[in-house]
Parts: sequence; C-alpha cells; structure tokens
Amino acid sequence: MKRRWPAALAAGLLVLLTGVPAGAAAPITTAIYTADPAALVVGDTLYLYTGHDEAPPGGTNFVMRDWHVFTSTDAATFTDQGARLAVSDFSWAGADAWAGEVERGANGKYYWYVPVNGNGAGWMDIGVAVGDSPLGPFRDAKGGPLVSDGTPNSSPLNIDPTVFTDDDGQVYMYWGSYYGLRAARLNPDMTSINGSVITPSGVSNFWEAPWMFKRGGTYYLAYAANDSGCSAPGYACIRYATASNPLGPWTHRGVVLDQVTSTTNHPAIIEFKGQWYMVYHNANAPGGGNFRRSVTLDKLYWNADGTMRKVVQTTGTGPGNGQPAGTNLAPSAAASTSYVSSWETLGAINDGYVPTGSADHSHGAYGNWNHQGTEWIEYQWPSARSVDRVATYWFDDDLGIDLPASCRVQYWTGGAYADVPGQSACGVAGNAYNVTTFPAVSTTRLRLNITSRPGYSTGVLEWMALQAGTSSAAG
Repeated sequence: MKRRWPAALAAGLLVLLTGVPAGAAAPITTAIYTADPAALVVGDTLYLYTGHDEAPPGGTNFVMRDWHVFTSTDAATFTDQGARLAVSDFSWAGADAWAGEVERGANGKYYWYVPVNGNGAGWMDIGVAVGDSPLGPFRDAKGGPLVSDGTPNSSPLNIDPTVFTDDDGQVYMYWGSYYGLRAARLNPDMTSINGSVITPSGVSNFWEAPWMFKRGGTYYLAYAANDSGCSAPGYACIRYATASNPLGPWTHRGVVLDQVTSTTNHPAIIEFKGQWYMVYHNANAPGGGNFRRSVTLDKLYWNADGTMRKVVQTTGTGPGNGQPAGTNLAPSAAASTSYVSSWETLGAINDGYVPTGSADHSHGAYGNWNHQGTEWIEYQWPSARSVDRVATYWFDDDLGIDLPASCRVQYWTGGAYADVPGQSACGVAGNAYNVTTFPAVSTTRLRLNITSRPGYSTGVLEWMALQAGTSSAAG
C-alpha cells in the first residue's frame, strides 16, 4: 500500500503548487483590485472601505497608494465612490496604504484610521483622517501618527487598526501584527490615546487583521491566524474570541472563515438590514493573486449560544458542483466519530466547503485509515431538528482510502439508534453528492454508518443534513 500524505500537508501543496481557487462570492468590483475591507452601516447604506492593490501581473510586493469607498443598499451590488483617501494626504507619510477602518465620532464626524509607512522613526505608523460624511472628503486630523514605534508598548508592526465604540461612548482601538496584538482607549477627540497601551490576553494564535464588534452584550474579536491548525503554510484563516469586557481577557472560540486563495486573510463582520455578513478578500478575480486581491462578502450565521457558524465561501450562484438545495443543518451541529486518523480532520465534514472532486481535500477531509469494516460519523444538536435528506461527498485519495461498499443513515430515538425508516439507497459514487432521502425525522442526533470495501478505509469530504421541507440554497 502506498504511503499516505496527511490532508493538511496535501492541502498546502495543492494551494502552493496549483493555485486552484476555492469557491467564493463574486468580488464587489473587477475594475480594480481591492483588499483589506472595513465595513460601516449608516442609515440604509453599507459602506466598504478598502485598500487598492496596484501591483503589476506577476508582482511580488504590495503596491498600495490609496483607499477606495464602495456603497450598497442591498449588500449585493456595489458602487465605487472612488479613491477617498491617499498616502499623499499625510504629509509625514511615504508609502503603504494598508488596512484601515472608519468610525463615527460623538461629534458626528467620521474618522479613518490607517497604517502608513512614515518618513520618520518607525516603520509602520497609524494615522487618522477626518471627514464630515462617510464619503469625506477626508483630511489628516492630527498632522502626525496616532501610533508609532515610539509609542510605549507598541506592536512589532503597527498595522490593521480596528476601532469600536461601546454603548457608553468609550472608543477602543485594537491593532498589530507578528503576534503583537495591542489595544488602547481613545480620548473623545478620536485622535489621541487615553492611558496606556495594553497587550490583551487570551487571543490564541493571533497574527494580524483584528476586527472588533459587539453583539448581545458580548464582545467579539475576529483576526487572522496562520497556525497549522487552520491553514496551509503561508496562508491564514480567521479565528475569533469573545469577552465580557472590551479589553478582555478573551476566550478563543474557533475558526469562522477558512483560508482563502490569497495568502493574506482580512475580516470585517457587520450586520446590515437584519443579516450578518463576513467581508473579506481573496485572489479569485480575473488576473488576481496575492498582491492583486479582491474584496467579497458572504452571509454569516449564528448559533443559539452566540457562537458563529463557519462562513461558507459561496460561488454567488446558489449551490455549486451538484450541491443539493436546501437549508444545511450540519454547520450548526457538533460532529463526532467512532474513529478519525491523525492524518485527517473530522471538522471537514460540516465546514460547508464545496469539493471539486473526491480527491479535493484542500479544506481537509475526514478519514479512518487504516481501519476497515464499519465506522460512523455523527451530528448532534442541542435540540431536535427535522431532517428529510442527507448528502454525502466521499473522499477517495487512491492511497488507502476508497469509496465505501455501503452506508446507512441512523437517528437517535431518545434511547437508542435506529435505521431511519423509508430511506432511499445510500449512494457510494465518487465526485458527486450522494443524496439519501427519507420521510422527515425529528431528532437530536443523526449518524452515518460507513462500511468499507475489503482492504480499504473510508473518508468523507462533506456530509450535509438538510432541513425537512426546504429547497432554497444551502446556508
């Protein structure tokens, strides 16, 4: 038998060697390359503040001179309002219009916090511009950096500011990179720090790109992480943490966005007209790349306990690659199994990724190599769910894991597992979603028993549990 490669390593090689993009929603524009989004809602309008990638084809460095503003009233179509701020607007700055954010001050003005490469001491500084409206015009509000390398306890790299106003009017700013997350209160003038810069605690595997917000009395901090537990080498996922105080301590909660097709990953999370969104960038636009990125957004959903479901990077055109329509309950379930090998990950089965084929484990895969016979995977919900279909996308690596001989769907009756009555054949085809239908059952647990072919083990890329009676796009 051939020696098997771990899915995480294989995923990294797939991305690094082939550059095959994962599915993602359509970019907000293809006229220019955009990156590092920040989001703000004012009235019935969603504002996206983005960086502007201008690297030439094949370029290997960031070329960023200005920031653009995009507006939308439906979170689907966006209008480019043009470059509303540039490095040249800061007389003390020289280059690098990197990731910024806009916040409304108590005085009704809008403050745009941006990292730039200053001409003086310190490599990256954070400046602040001010405007009378969300579209500006913006001007330097301070005449020098708000944060620089000379700021006591500054970050190893002072970039990616996220600014948040609490219910009591106190404004907080988080920023940093290279595992150097920092935070501080801002004064009411929005252009100076109130007290000391602190190093927040409890933020696991922080790398860069923090985004802070509040929901239901809980503070949330999303950020880019590039640890081996969530991304291929050189890439980043988005993790998040929660706290009961805006300065922490924080408690890590998990991954809310998997790695994207660009090496960098940058979140903005916003509620708009009753729907939450994850705004991010990737390299999926025509001619795109690591230095020619494009901003996009997908819907974000919540669990009843206030945790975020992992965002599904959609194609923007409904279910993809034969994915069945319907409301997929799997992302909100806790997954368990009789056995998963150290080469694979159980979390892959309900992350919402749409595989391109049975060998596509770029987002991980569940596998039980070198076990043979019957193993199971299972979903459990905190309360009963009504399900009338499951869809299974099998993993087949031709290296010990192969398509199964058979499978069977079971449900928890309240005291034992039983075969779901009236279920159709449990398909074992490769490169496709195998849909098993049955009269609706209401249960807190759903199980898939998988029996291998002789001499092989089995694996799953995605297992959907579809809510009874639904036929809209999964999500």
